[in-house]
Order: sequence, then C-alpha cells, then structure tokens
Amino acid sequence: MPRTGTATLPLHHGKAPKWLFERMSILSREIIYAIVSEFGQKAFLEKVSDPFWFQALGCVLGFDWHSSGLTTTVTGALKEGLRGMEQELGLFIAGGKGATSRKTPEHILRYSDRFGVQPEPLIYASRMSAKVDNTAVQDGYKLYHHVFVFSYRGEWAVVQQGMNDMNKRARRYHWLASRVRDFVVEPHAAVCCDRTGKTLNMVASESEEARRICTDLSKESPKKVLDELKKVASIDLSDRHGIKLSDIDPRKIQRILVNTYERKPHNFERLLGMKGVGPKTLRALSLVSEIVYGKPPSFRDPARFSFAHGGKDGTPFPVDRKTYDETTRVMEKAIQSARIGRQEKIKAVRMLAKFYEV
Repeated sequence: MPRTGTATLPLHHGKAPKWLFERMSILSREIIYAIVSEFGQKAFLEKVSDPFWFQALGCVLGFDWHSSGLTTTVTGALKEGLRGMEQELGLFIAGGKGATSRKTPEHILRYSDRFGVQPEPLIYASRMSAKVDNTAVQDGYKLYHHVFVFSYRGEWAVVQQGMNDMNKRARRYHWLASRVRDFVVEPHAAVCCDRTGKTLNMVASESEEARRICTDLSKESPKKVLDELKKVASIDLSDRHGIKLSDIDPRKIQRILVNTYERKPHNFERLLGMKGVGPKTLRALSLVSEIVYGKPPSFRDPARFSFAHGGKDGTPFPVDRKTYDETTRVMEKAIQSARIGRQEKIKAVRMLAKFYEV
C-alpha cells in the first residue's frame, strides 16, 4: 500500500513550554510554505509520511528527539502554522490527540465543504488507516492520536500514534495515499522502532489464507464459530502467539458475529471496516483459522530498524532561542522574497529541503 513507516518512542509526561510551541508554529508555517511553493502539496505529504524526515523536523523545531510528545507537538505546530493559509496552500490538517482524533471525519467534511474537496474517500482512508493500526496489527499499541493531512486534489497522508502501557512506549505510524494499493496487504514500507514484541499481523502477506478464512467464518452461523472457539479454549497454545485466550469471551463476541453473519462481508477489508469488529473479534477468528483449519496468521512484527536525532530537554544541547528566532527570521525573509518574484532568494529554502532529504 504501503504504510510508509513506524517509529517507537518512550512515553514522556509534560508538554512543550508556551515560548517554544509558539516558535515551533511560526517556523512550521515557513517550512510548509517553502516546501509547497517550491515542490507542491504532494511533496509535503511525502515528507510528512516519512518517519525519518518527521523526526528530523521535530529536532529542527527544537523538540525532544526521543519523546513520544514529538508526534503530538509537531503535528500541533504544523496545524497551527497552517491555520489561515489552507486555501492559499491547498493543504488541510484534520484530527489530533484524544477526543480531537475522533473528530477527524467532521474536520474533513468542514474543509471539504469550504474548498470543494470530495470527502468520502478521505474519510474512508482516515478510518481504515486507524482500523489497520489498531485492530489488524495488534502490536500492543492502542491509538490515541490521529492526524490526517490532505490536499485539494484529494492526496493525503496520515500520522498517528499508539500507546503501550506495559512497556511505557509509544509507536508512530505513517501512511501515504500515492502508495496505497490495498489497505489489508503488506502496508509497511518502513517501520522504525527499537523495541518489538509479540504481534498478531493480519495484514502480512503470509496471513492471506488466514484473512480469507476469517472472512468466511464471519459469514458462518455464530453458533458454529462459537462452538469451534470453545474447543480452542481447551488447547494449550505456544507462547509465540501473543494471544491470551483469557481475553476472549465467546459470549461477548456472539453479538459481533451475528452482525457479520447478517451483513456477510465479501472480503477481509470489508470485515475489518465493520463497526464493532475490533482486536478481540479478529483474535478469536484467527485462532479458529489456525487451530481448526490449519491456516495461521503472521506473528511477524512489522518493525525493522531504528533511529535517533536531537531537542528541548537539553539533548544534545538546550534550545538556543536567539538562534531559533534568527532562523525563523531568515526563513520568513526568504519566503517573502519568493512571494514577490525574487526566486533567487529561495536558494536557502532549497538547501533546507536538501538537508531534510538526507
């Protein structure tokens, strides 16, 4: 499809001080304008969907390089920086952290009505990217942050983050529309983290048969599936699964199975997208797929490599406010020069873009 990357970060408490966030928002505005003016909306979406570039951006803006707060603070700064410039730049940012993330469809509709963008495909993409990362890939990280960035052409990118209460870490997921082929088959192009765990990966290529069987089971009589699930509950499974049978109560799953039986989804993507089909329902169906039909899902964590950069907590050094403000001033001057037609003055912006591409 693919999802373009994942980052795993330690959970940090607190928030960016007001003086820093205000500066982050101003510099974000100039960076957004520079990239869109020089390379277009699609280029900005591609950069946002790159976990390495996003992390480097957080460092340039002066935030902690290894804090989970980098995700929420940087997306917040981008959103604030873009405010009032949406029509001029043809870019829009929906969603956010916690309750705000659940308002993403509402935000998409609002922008779509104002600027003539077709909302339905965008709302579907927002919903499915969250459903895949929270339900189809069960890596222990529950989503609490979802930001959907899109252009007036309908191009989009997603930056979302989940929290793991057990290991006290967060994991960030990135998506990009131009690389979408299938929402439920191998969505990872790059996954960045430094700690992995046992993962039920229903979107891995080797889960193809398990996806098919889960879809078929969802259309079977709920009684038949529950009877099989009760048999599974008496079997001692290998520790490699990362699935606890004690988490699965057949009685609670029955209501969902009745719904899937009545609606009969014709493929796994439709099944995954159904309201009420969550992690426990998929775990139950995957267990029956493996034990009864001999078609196990993948337990391969999509994480592949890690990275580190620099920020606000004094590492590698405290934020130098004077230098920060001077950088912003230079950026603003360069952008203003470009606006009035002096394109040679944009060379500094091109140099910045090259730095981000490293």
